[in-house]
Amino acid sequence: MVIGLLQCDDVAPELRGTHGNYPEMFEALFHRVDPTLQFRVWRCLDGEIPEDVEAVDAWLTTGAKFGVNDDLPWIAELEAFVRELWAAGKPLVGICFGHQLIAKALGGEVAKSRKGWGVGLSFNRVTERADWMAPWQPKLDLVVSHQDQVERLPEGARVLGGSAFCPSYLMQLGEHFLGIQGHPEFTSAYSRDLMALRADLIGDHRVREGVSSLSAPADDILIVRWILAFVNRAIEIRQNDHQASPRWPGPNARPGP
Repeated sequence: MVIGLLQCDDVAPELRGTHGNYPEMFEALFHRVDPTLQFRVWRCLDGEIPEDVEAVDAWLTTGAKFGVNDDLPWIAELEAFVRELWAAGKPLVGICFGHQLIAKALGGEVAKSRKGWGVGLSFNRVTERADWMAPWQPKLDLVVSHQDQVERLPEGARVLGGSAFCPSYLMQLGEHFLGIQGHPEFTSAYSRDLMALRADLIGDHRVREGVSSLSAPADDILIVRWILAFVNRAIEIRQNDHQASPRWPGPNARPGP
């Protein structure tokens, strides 16, 4: 499988030497589950938006320090590309910023949470069991770093898991779009260093809570298994022409396949 990585940010220069950049993080994590996976990277933050939805087998978006509501040309262009993927029935998995971009592109709303920053390890309950969730467990605990959240879901979206802090943490749209607010690619060490770098923005109390939470294990390998199972199932459905995705309403929508 070839995965197209839509890179929406760079790791801060102060941390890149120790932790690498986002493409290296994703490749290192996913190769722990399937070393045969190949990645192609598009630097969307530099305006490099793919021209062909069929360029790879499936797509994956990174997180970003930017917000999906920021008035930046590349974000609008990437949002349009997300709608192209939706219309084509192409598998897309959105991570953090990408999760929020999926929601916004398909008619939902994203805003800064009144609860403040989510940092450290987030503890979530899986509220709906999908057939691609194998092996199954009723929780999903991942590292997070975000202020924005999905506040209103797109029509037809299914929330599969969340918490009181972030109710729309895990969502599925149709049979080929999956959004995850957490960062499976973030290690505990990177999360700790990132919190230290952003301490003035996050606040001392929230940083101390976040650092303390990192003593618990993350479900990073589990979510990669779930992602790959979801993507493989979406590819199979598309190949068999049995896709059940609905036509998406709204002024910016494109017809479904």
